[in-house]
Amino acid sequence: MPRLDLVIAGRRVLVDGALREAEVGIAEGRIVAVEALGAGLDGHDLLVLGDDELLLPGLVDTHVHINEPGRTEWEGFAAATRAAAAGGVTTLLDMPLNSIPPTIDPGALEAKRLAAGSAVVVDVGFWGGAIPSNLGRLAELHDAGVFGFKAFLAPSGVDEFPHLDREQLNRALEEIAGFGGLLIVHAEDPGVLDASVNGGGRDYARFVASRPPAAETTAIAAVIDGVRRTGARAHILHLSAADALPLIAAAKTEGLPITAETCPHYLTLDAGSIPDGATEYKCCPPIRDAANRDALWAALADGTIDLVVSDHSPSTPERKFAGDGDFAVAWGGIAGLQLGLPAVWTEAGRRGVPLERVVGWMAEAPARFAGLDRKGRIAPGADADLAVFAPDERFAVRAAELLHRNPVSAYDGRTLTGRVRQTYLAGVLVDPDARTGRLLERPR
Repeated sequence: MPRLDLVIAGRRVLVDGALREAEVGIAEGRIVAVEALGAGLDGHDLLVLGDDELLLPGLVDTHVHINEPGRTEWEGFAAATRAAAAGGVTTLLDMPLNSIPPTIDPGALEAKRLAAGSAVVVDVGFWGGAIPSNLGRLAELHDAGVFGFKAFLAPSGVDEFPHLDREQLNRALEEIAGFGGLLIVHAEDPGVLDASVNGGGRDYARFVASRPPAAETTAIAAVIDGVRRTGARAHILHLSAADALPLIAAAKTEGLPITAETCPHYLTLDAGSIPDGATEYKCCPPIRDAANRDALWAALADGTIDLVVSDHSPSTPERKFAGDGDFAVAWGGIAGLQLGLPAVWTEAGRRGVPLERVVGWMAEAPARFAGLDRKGRIAPGADADLAVFAPDERFAVRAAELLHRNPVSAYDGRTLTGRVRQTYLAGVLVDPDARTGRLLERPR
């Protein structure tokens, strides 16, 4: 074998879903060999993992709101991708809102690519949007390389990205089925939400009551019905309500092409521990009670939920804390891109869930969902996107020290277990100032 660019050797390397002693050989940005420890792979550089370290595939986060251009004061490509790398995320897909313009046509996609350009530290791809005004023209964005189309079934919170009504949802599914695309759906029903309006205030329980589980179950039932009629592939975003799990499980048993995700904040936080007025915890759909959280973990274990991604959705502190603790006024979104792995691993450890499964949900499964077959695994032929992780290292979260743009975090002050010490992209140690990430298109 020719001399390699880099060899990483360690006693715990995650290969084929199991930790084993191994040497990983890297050349020209790809993994070219995975051999038993002691094989003596020859590399220009050698990294030997410490006894307290693991080598993991880089995480793949398919749900990130970067908001640039247009709302770059909320977040931006440089800051978001630095935070991603610090959290072991080597590939992310950017949502089509809350940027201005939203990614709803090829011109807006090009504006996104120009903004990302030389700013990204990790690899970045893009979702397109499905809104009432671009139905009938979604194939243009599909052909331009987006990974699929996001739709809201209730108001999105920004005027530039209106939601689809039931008839428009079905039109979108029919259109997307015609070219073999993917619809990803924020599934809350506006009728249920309208009937649940309660005036807001500082009471967190009152906020949760304004977005009841029925909002999710009603919307998800509509998506499943549309998938059944059209054959389109669909994905349920940020599943919060455990009441919807039987619907998704039944759809999968029926053989329908539907998948679902949940997020670290739904798996690690619960309504009973959220203080009144603490709008840093506001997201839509909301963080629910501990029993609901337990059911989400069970659904991951049995495969009803397919993957775990961040739904990183930051804003400025002024928006996040608007209304002096009034949940009806504050912006809804959790900024969690940098902390997803340690947050989920901390809770998984408490539940006896092995790290191998956590990484499967956060690396291999999202890569497979997005069609990125060279991402999310340590194997010959895969991209050499890797994370060195110390699973037992504990640290206190300080929002001001996180790398995303604004110093707000629902995890501020919490102690988490597991720290990413180094991240490699295409076999090169990530330098936050080097901006060597690549812009991705949907695999053809």
